[in-house]
Amino acid sequence: MPNSILPTIRSLILDMDGVLYRLNTPIRGGAEFLAYLQETGRRFVLVTNNSTLTPGQYADKLSRMGIRVDARHILTSAEATAMYLSRLSPPGTRVYVVGENGLRAALQKHGFVLADDITVSYVVCGLDRQLTYDKLATATLAIRSGARFIATNPDRTLPTERGLEPGAGAVFSAIQVATDTAPTVIGKPEPAMLELAMTMLNATTPGTAIIGDSLETDIRGGRALGLKTVLLMSGVTSPQQLAHSAQKPDLVYQDISALLADWHASDSIQPLPQGD
Repeated sequence: MPNSILPTIRSLILDMDGVLYRLNTPIRGGAEFLAYLQETGRRFVLVTNNSTLTPGQYADKLSRMGIRVDARHILTSAEATAMYLSRLSPPGTRVYVVGENGLRAALQKHGFVLADDITVSYVVCGLDRQLTYDKLATATLAIRSGARFIATNPDRTLPTERGLEPGAGAVFSAIQVATDTAPTVIGKPEPAMLELAMTMLNATTPGTAIIGDSLETDIRGGRALGLKTVLLMSGVTSPQQLAHSAQKPDLVYQDISALLADWHASDSIQPLPQGD
């Protein structure tokens, strides 16, 4: 049924996995949804807590699924972490990285020096599927020597073809236990990445919405910033979890195709607001 919320939304923050695709399989309607946003002059940024790939690699992944998105419309937790740190420290600042290419590339792009010893200003931790004891030990010693501890995201698990595997949260938890130090977390549901996404969109809270499949990251993070929240049931959330969760989204749809159909209908009966 058409509603009054959708026509007022001018800027969108969209999660990817569980919204536009599941692992490597596109969800029907994703390409059409993004096309509709562009046709109606709505701005969007795609966000992901995954720090292992670069925005360009995500753009390539989406392209293989028939979804065309420029890399400048994609914000990963790795890129958000590098942007966040670039506001605190100048180029040339030394960091120790526990993470993969997406995180290392983002930090280097913003002028950080990737070091292999403990004389660093920051230890930055993301998902690292080549994790070793030596990496954990170096990170621990660096933090105990005064380095600040930064984590890309709090996701404890990572959905894969085999099932749920350890995520970045599982990695940084080992370092947290060894150092008695909790990291500053950048990704959802913490505000840093979502605030950076809003800056990219030149958006303010009124008229901005987040669309995602997770109550604990997307909906919790959006609600904390006062954004409109749209939950899609095409990913990790079950009807039972939604019924018992304290995180209540403003709108719930089965998938992005259902959202698009309702948005078409809502826009047709309520004129788009002028300006931003």
